[in-house]
Amino acid sequence: MTREFDQHYMRLALDLARKSDGQTSPNPVVGAVVVKSEKVVAKGYHKRAGLPHAEIIALNKAGSKARGADLYVNLEPCCHYGRTPPCTEAIIAAGIKRVVLGIRDPNRLVSGRGIRFLRKQGVEVVTGVLRRDCEKLNEPFIKYITTGRPWVILKSAFSLDGKIATRTGDSRWITGSKARDYAHRLRSRVDAVLVGAETVRVDDPQLTVRPKKKGMRNPARVIVAGRRSISTSAKIFNNAHKERVIYATTANLSLVRKKKLQDIGVEVLFIKRKKEQVDLPLLMDKLGKMEITSIMIEGGSEVSGNALKEKLIDKVICFLAPKIIGGKNAPGPVGGQGIAKLKDFIQVKEMSVTKLGNDL
Repeated sequence: MTREFDQHYMRLALDLARKSDGQTSPNPVVGAVVVKSEKVVAKGYHKRAGLPHAEIIALNKAGSKARGADLYVNLEPCCHYGRTPPCTEAIIAAGIKRVVLGIRDPNRLVSGRGIRFLRKQGVEVVTGVLRRDCEKLNEPFIKYITTGRPWVILKSAFSLDGKIATRTGDSRWITGSKARDYAHRLRSRVDAVLVGAETVRVDDPQLTVRPKKKGMRNPARVIVAGRRSISTSAKIFNNAHKERVIYATTANLSLVRKKKLQDIGVEVLFIKRKKEQVDLPLLMDKLGKMEITSIMIEGGSEVSGNALKEKLIDKVICFLAPKIIGGKNAPGPVGGQGIAKLKDFIQVKEMSVTKLGNDL
């Protein structure tokens, strides 16, 4: 087939993969399309870790029509036993003659082995089709599987003059309903949202997805508490027995305080101090070991500033409202000391702009 045909069917595979965006962690999102005589005979996508992979679903649907067909998949098929059997063996058994891939699987258990296995069995393998699109779709998985740390998004909403709240701390609402709805969709796609203790004390947020539509889930909620405690009546602790809440602290909590948190379902993590703050890189390491592959930081300014200083941020999502708040004591989105010289600024790459109601 021509490159144009390969790209067309790879786009179909990517569209399928997007159907489970945010639902497959710690696995990647993958779509697969079986094509024969330039016609789609079967499609599939991976829905959740532990369930069949996209290739298996598509091959099962194709049945005998898979023999002599082409298989399009955005990520290299696995060749090892994990939660499910290897896909490469199923591809051979189905009689697929040609496999077209977007990217190699960065997982060290695969990383080209699937490609080599297929080629040894006489299957033609084409790689790199819509490579950048395939990489962007699975950025959280790629970061997590290669570093052991989650993909970190810094999300902030601020006024035209760069304020996230008034001088009194009032911040509801800076942006309009369309921007807030989009922010809730973002929450449903990450494994966890993270905030500082001050944000919990001042705003008392729930950090849940609202409204919770089909296919959307509430992320785990991570509180960077440092040495200061938070009342267990805070909304963020609601339903902690059912929906994960992680309390990261540097303090030696009293047994009474620790038990009170654990009794309502909160997981307590003790993280060493780094200049009187929670050591965020160490926290990310621990969260990665807990199979949290993506995190969205939602405030406050001190946590955001610390994360930027530690070079933990992979992506920035900002909501800009056409409002002016003013006041030298009104906080901005990034706290801390900041840079001393302009030459030390942090460069944002691949910037894009979308209009959401009156906001950007």
